[in-house]
Amino acid sequence: MILFAGLCCALAQGAEAETVVHDIRIGIYNAKTRLVLDLSERPGFKIFALANPYRIVLDLPDINWRVPSGTARRKGGLIAGLRYGQFQPGNSRVVMDLSGPGTVGKSFIIPGTKGRGPRLVIDIRKATRQAFLTTLKAPRKAVAPRAKIPLQAKVKRSPLQKPLVVIDPGHGGIDPGAIGVGGSFEKHVTLGMAHQIRRAIMSLGRQRVLLTRSRDVFIPLRRRVAIARAAGADLFVSIHADSIANHRVRGGGIYTLSENSSDEETAALAAKENRSDVIAGVNLSGHDDEVASILIDLTQRETMNYSAHFASALVPELRQLIHMRRKPHRFAGFRVLKAPDVPSVLVELGYLSNRRDEKMLTSAKSRAAIATAIARAVNNYFKNPKP
Repeated sequence: MILFAGLCCALAQGAEAETVVHDIRIGIYNAKTRLVLDLSERPGFKIFALANPYRIVLDLPDINWRVPSGTARRKGGLIAGLRYGQFQPGNSRVVMDLSGPGTVGKSFIIPGTKGRGPRLVIDIRKATRQAFLTTLKAPRKAVAPRAKIPLQAKVKRSPLQKPLVVIDPGHGGIDPGAIGVGGSFEKHVTLGMAHQIRRAIMSLGRQRVLLTRSRDVFIPLRRRVAIARAAGADLFVSIHADSIANHRVRGGGIYTLSENSSDEETAALAAKENRSDVIAGVNLSGHDDEVASILIDLTQRETMNYSAHFASALVPELRQLIHMRRKPHRFAGFRVLKAPDVPSVLVELGYLSNRRDEKMLTSAKSRAAIATAIARAVNNYFKNPKP
């Protein structure tokens, strides 16, 4: 249920002109936590709540985010975390993670004055869980279980076509991914790297390349898998960078799908990456995740073997350029790797929480060298794809 709507204009009307957000501020008071957006003009907006975990979501038209660096790290009062960015075409979003149940007491726009634009204000008050749950959409009526729809076959490549490699820049839009010690966003690092990998592979002329996203937009995890399968991908490479509290930890790693995680650290990483849709403010209740529910049958086991084969070819190429973790090839249940018929790997290029790794991953020269190494591994894989 929508809690409040901007009465000044509809979302579509707001999309006609470019709206700029100059800052996002948090104010802490005795009885409330206040979120304020400094704007260039009055936008249409809507606010709603999501549970598990507790979240308040603010939807806006397309926004040009010109906020200060470090804005994504702001928190306080009931707001335990803050994210902003594009959610889908024509729709930007702010997601507020709450430290506990809370409800929106008021939302309003303070008109602009000479020299200062309008401000959108949202007041969040502490509430009981029951009060919070009453603000959610009413549950759907119970229906009979649907028969499982058979998984559609992957598009087959013509013998005359070159193999297709799908490069997946992790995160994007409303989901920034890891935030570096110097303020870099994982979503920007992975997108820049993906473009360079594409250029490096194309320069060899032996494979075609498709990116799951070519700009700063949010794409749900299962949609990334669907893009690869619909295009008839022969290899799927998801690009990421990690962050951890211990800033001394650094190094890259390569991950492939397995029924069981190779270790607790890898299981924790998979759980974090698999939360991307939650981070973006997606309501997952009632969703049938076709890919996530696939049993690991003989076909997928064969695909997993091909994935491991590519990973083993990629490790020595990357080891020449970046510091690799003690066990560089690990296994876990990453959702983005669950295409049953597309060999898939997830590459963590380093830790943005480590200054040396962040410097490397934000350097155009270093990224170009890494992209060339990945292109060589891809080329070698297709020369001898059998595990």
